[in-house]
Amino acid sequence: MASNALAAPRRPGLPLPSTSELTPNELLPILLREVRTRIVPLVSIFTAIALLTLVVGLFVIPRIYTASVTILAQDSDIIQPLLEGRAVPTGVADRAGMARQIVYGRKVLSAAMAVGGWLDENPSALEQDRLMEDIRNRTLIESPRPELVQISYRDRDPERAFRITEAFGAMFMSEAAAAKGRESREAYEFIDSKVQEYHAKLSSAEGNLQEYQSRNVDAQPGSAADATSRIGALRTQLEQTRMALLEHESRESSIEAQLSGESAVTAVQTREGLYRTRLIELQSEHDRLLLAYTEQHPDVVRLRHQIDDINRMLADERSRRESPGGARGLSDEAQANPLYQELRSQLAQARRETAATRSRLQIAQSLLDDELDRSRRIAASEGALAELTRDYEVNREIYQDLLRRRENARVSMGLDQENRGLTLRVQDPATMPLRPTGLRFMHIAAAGLLVAIALPLALVLAVVRLDPRVRSPHLIVKHTQLPLLTTVPAYPTPGERRREYASMALAIAMVGSVVLVYVFTYAYKVVAA
Repeated sequence: MASNALAAPRRPGLPLPSTSELTPNELLPILLREVRTRIVPLVSIFTAIALLTLVVGLFVIPRIYTASVTILAQDSDIIQPLLEGRAVPTGVADRAGMARQIVYGRKVLSAAMAVGGWLDENPSALEQDRLMEDIRNRTLIESPRPELVQISYRDRDPERAFRITEAFGAMFMSEAAAAKGRESREAYEFIDSKVQEYHAKLSSAEGNLQEYQSRNVDAQPGSAADATSRIGALRTQLEQTRMALLEHESRESSIEAQLSGESAVTAVQTREGLYRTRLIELQSEHDRLLLAYTEQHPDVVRLRHQIDDINRMLADERSRRESPGGARGLSDEAQANPLYQELRSQLAQARRETAATRSRLQIAQSLLDDELDRSRRIAASEGALAELTRDYEVNREIYQDLLRRRENARVSMGLDQENRGLTLRVQDPATMPLRPTGLRFMHIAAAGLLVAIALPLALVLAVVRLDPRVRSPHLIVKHTQLPLLTTVPAYPTPGERRREYASMALAIAMVGSVVLVYVFTYAYKVVAA
């Protein structure tokens, strides 16, 4: 019931007033009047929404119970430092990923269906697959810390959630231990097979190398370096022999030239004259040798000794002749020229040395040619020998490395069989969930009450905003530009007042019933819990 406003007639063409232009102080009384006018429908909407939310929270939205188990994966702090470099304990870098691979596998999920009792109804293969997918979607695997694995399972039945979670933890530890042992055993078997394979390869490569070396005597390690050094030494010896040969040939030519200027016989008058002639020849030979040799040369030293002997004999002859009983006479007989004889002796010696040096030169040249032929044979076989040697060395290195790895794998397999490398134990066991998780009943009830209160108020506000009727006197003045004469208030009749009181009582009863229902329901939930 709105008050009646008297005003001048509305001018045609003027816009209708809107309640959006009302101030909050003017809008609030209007909203209260609309609420009083439509109290029963609004409270009915509130009651329906509140009770519907209560029913949904009690019977439609299921209760979800979550159980979790935490497993600690701990490395051995004592054995690992002792066996570092010898054994490789099987570690789990991504423990959560490993747990997902195990728990989400068909073997573990089939066991979970048996623990949960789903297989008692003998479901078909398609139903089993759907059940596995449903169990997988309700299972959460996390890793709060690198050494922890947490397995959580959600279900409507708290006891089933507990049993399946506990089974998940036990099966994960058993499957992880089995996977560790299987992994180390497979690694050992694989490395052992490779050891056998490379042992056969190494034996074959060694046999090929020995057979090639037996067929090729020069195909030995270091033969090329030995041949190179031998060739260098022979070349040096050959050069030295050539120089010695040139020296001997030069000396032979020199002696032949001297011998051609000497006669085989000579006539002497006295010993002193003969000695003087010999002395002159020796000094001449001495001077000639000094042109080519030093004072320490054997020929120069020999001539110097001969000159000293001649000088001594001259002195003896002179003293003998000057003595009182010395004989003085002349000898006209001819005798062999000693210088000629000496030169012939030197020439024969020089020819012998030249022949010997030439023979040594030929032998050195022959040895050099043989060594060059050997070097060419070594170079021809060096490529094949290097390839065979390289094949043998590579196979030997790989074989030795595989032997070490096989022993390491054997020790690692022993560690995993005795559970000494990586231990899995339950850190936080699964417990029976007592309260559901997710949205609880009081959250749903509170949300339902808020919606039940907000929706009627929103409807009233929409009605006031969309209603084109004039609800404030000042809007008439504002839009018509006419003075407002007066306003006539509306007074309800006794029947309208009684109906208003009855509607208010009914609304209060409905609200009270909703409150009582919520209170009783909450008390029942508390007692049942």
